[in-house]
Amino acid sequence: MAEYQDPLQSFRFRLDLGEKAVGFFTECSGLGSESEVVEHKYVDDKGNEHVGKTPGRLKWQEISLKRPITSAVDLWDWQKEVDEGQLSGARINGSIIMLSMMGDPVAQWDFDRGWIKKIEGPQMKSDSNEVTKEGITIVHEGLWRVPV
Repeated sequence: MAEYQDPLQSFRFRLDLGEKAVGFFTECSGLGSESEVVEHKYVDDKGNEHVGKTPGRLKWQEISLKRPITSAVDLWDWQKEVDEGQLSGARINGSIIMLSMMGDPVAQWDFDRGWIKKIEGPQMKSDSNEVTKEGITIVHEGLWRVPV
């Protein structure tokens, strides 16, 4: 019989890009994929029409991450590589690691050949007490959930 485990709470995420950057984020979305559906019509032996469905092309979702703004500019440097057309250096493998409240890894997703599609600075308001955040959107060529 399987041992009961409490559901994981979404607390904090670490983006690990090897030597390029490591950052901690408070928001993460897009950890998934979707298969297109190809429909085909056919007629069975009795003359009845049917619609069959088979998986088509696999599409990976874009990964979006947000974090409180810090003095680190490593993500902006990564984006600059893309802006300057240096895609061979900008495409890198990385990991998104979900951390527990104690800071221990509890789940991990690895992606291949990712690069920053979009980077956003903070939305600043002088009358707000909110923590200012910056965000990135990463496109990639594959994503897998791996054991921790």
